[in-house]
Amino acid sequence: MNTHVKIAVSAPTDLSRRSFLVGSAATGLVLGYAAVPGVDQALAAPSNFEPSVWYSIAPDGIVTVTCGKADMGQHIASTMAQIVSEELGSNWKDMRVQLASNDPKFNDPVLGAQITGGSWSTMMNFEAMSRAGAAGRIALTEAASAAMGVPAGELVVRNSTVSHPKSKKSMSFADIVKSGKITKTFTPDELKAIKLKTPDQYTMIGVSVPQLDIPPKINGTAKYGIDVMLPGMVYGKVVTPPVRYGATVKSVDDSAAKKVPGFIKAVTLDDKTGSTTGWVVAVANTYANARKAADALKITYDNGPNATLSSQSLIDEAKRLQALDDAGQFFVKDGDTVAAFETAAKVVEAEYTTSINIHAPLEPMNATAEFKGDILHIYSGNQFATRSGAIAAGAAGIDPKFVVMHQMWLGGGFGRRLDADMMVPAVQAAKAVGKPVKVIYSRENDMTMDYSRPLTFQKVKAGLDGDGKLIALNHDVVSAWPTQRWGIPDFLSPSVDKKGPLDAFTVNGADFFYSVPNHNVRAIKNEMAHNATPSGQLRSVAPGWTFWAVESMIDELAHAAGQDPAQYRIALLDGKGKNDGGAQRLRNTLLAAMGMAGYGTTKLPKGEGMGVACVSSQERATASWTACVAQVAVSPSGEVKVKKLTVATDVGMQVHPDNIRAQVEGAALWGLSLAMYEKATLKDGGIEQTNFDTYTPLRMSQTPEVAVNVIANGDKPTGVGEPAVTVIAPAIGNAIFNACGARIRSLPITAEAVKASMKA
Repeated sequence: MNTHVKIAVSAPTDLSRRSFLVGSAATGLVLGYAAVPGVDQALAAPSNFEPSVWYSIAPDGIVTVTCGKADMGQHIASTMAQIVSEELGSNWKDMRVQLASNDPKFNDPVLGAQITGGSWSTMMNFEAMSRAGAAGRIALTEAASAAMGVPAGELVVRNSTVSHPKSKKSMSFADIVKSGKITKTFTPDELKAIKLKTPDQYTMIGVSVPQLDIPPKINGTAKYGIDVMLPGMVYGKVVTPPVRYGATVKSVDDSAAKKVPGFIKAVTLDDKTGSTTGWVVAVANTYANARKAADALKITYDNGPNATLSSQSLIDEAKRLQALDDAGQFFVKDGDTVAAFETAAKVVEAEYTTSINIHAPLEPMNATAEFKGDILHIYSGNQFATRSGAIAAGAAGIDPKFVVMHQMWLGGGFGRRLDADMMVPAVQAAKAVGKPVKVIYSRENDMTMDYSRPLTFQKVKAGLDGDGKLIALNHDVVSAWPTQRWGIPDFLSPSVDKKGPLDAFTVNGADFFYSVPNHNVRAIKNEMAHNATPSGQLRSVAPGWTFWAVESMIDELAHAAGQDPAQYRIALLDGKGKNDGGAQRLRNTLLAAMGMAGYGTTKLPKGEGMGVACVSSQERATASWTACVAQVAVSPSGEVKVKKLTVATDVGMQVHPDNIRAQVEGAALWGLSLAMYEKATLKDGGIEQTNFDTYTPLRMSQTPEVAVNVIANGDKPTGVGEPAVTVIAPAIGNAIFNACGARIRSLPITAEAVKASMKA
């Protein structure tokens, strides 16, 4: 079994136990949350402690917001600034952003850890950042009131200026900060009591302002991990074994590598964190020479216990586990499915599979490590600074408090940079050669050693009564458990059958908002897959496979009951009991997508069909309500052409409309890519696909029309980066059935599978 470093992550932070400091400093005005020892205890004077800084105002009036989230192209830093700006009353031209380090003071206000994923960032930080902005506005107003000798209640804050309409007096933020007379501490109760703006008062939120990160990305001043240059820096190129995990290095012959100019050393990794096994790093003065040296190394391996495994091995093991009555733990256990199946008029069973999928961000994995005395500095773009810092420390054999993470912009992440394996070779190589080392993965390293989306097998059994109503459903989900691999107990969930914790990030989505009186969901860990293919979180996580099964099965049940699949869903989304609220919002998005696509009213040519799906991704408690109508054309050969995707999504509140639309469009196309084109396979313990010639994501020429309907109802903001990924595959599969009668249950969808199903 692979073992990974256990990371301690603090519990989610309760904002009721945090105060907010506004104080003048040498660099200007500093504003931030700070932990307090007691709920009712006010903070001491600003000079007595260091606040957890979220933004600052310089003497020139420039407002710099520190973003504790990884920005991988989703513009989250700009979004955080926009939320602050709305309540602060600043002019957008005065706003700037910077990325946070791994200093604990920058831990997420809600999650308690620096992690970017799950489409959580805006929804979980909106209120905290709003209150931060509002607190700054109040402090600025009070200081201006004292300076101008006018009542604070008569002041107006707009465009970085505090003005008094009656007297025509005004002070800019810069003037107030330069006065040096701002110091205010809000107790937790005072902070909580601040009255935030209502949506009808917004002047910034809901506006597609220019993204703050675009100019530096265009002019080259935004630095990515791969851009890092340090004095005296050398380069490392990893050599990885032929198996994904479990190999050990028996010997390294570097005689040929020594003939490469600039070669320094071959370092065999001793990775106590469990992130890597069997890796060697060739270190040289340039990356080109490091590559040459790596190619010249002659390494012999013990390929370990997974050397004979294949994708079929993992599927066979998953099926064996699913057939065991005592396997896994229950994620949902409502009613009595055994009794319900005994009375069912019709029972439908189906098996659904998804393949291994690779992240493949444009910027390959990289990290630069430098030791300065006892302090380890890491330069890299990562999505989980809390965990990554601990892994870097584990690789170096030092306490995590001696690790400084320099967060860089990310050239794509999609969950891949939640893991920190790229830091391990950089750290150990830097320690071995006594110089800063930058390690850059080749595309082949990146693909064959990816923490991929796991291969999954699902068995669904459903029972209908005499009227075609769904009365019982059993859903077994078998996969590797990516979140358990992290070794963070707080990220696991208790099972409802009290058998111990389970990885809810492998079954989320299976706890849908349809009303089913008898419903079981079982999470089953495939230990073989867990060990042979250490898996990670790929954009959309579990709903990417659970909704493939759920929404395909709901369609199958509708046809078995002789009902329209969309109307069948609408009937199931009745909002009864625990589904109240969520079911209604999901139903509304489905109706919106149907109306926009012309579902049920558009006459289609022979061989074409529309299919529907609706999802509550990501997690039930943090859902974004999303529906899709897919239109496809199927040829007699089984070739499928996706002609149009119509996506409706309820996001609650829109912060930046253009960005939301772009995120939904991108998510839909990613979902299409996973549905139709992407597949990695395991053979002899190794991933067979090594580059984009064999791992083939969606190309631009294959992109269909994408229509997006964003429903913004003023409710709390929800996530937009991932939910649309999960709705596409089932909508396409259901459309294929309506076009030609072929029912597909495995991803990706291939022409061969469609043709075979047409003949069956």
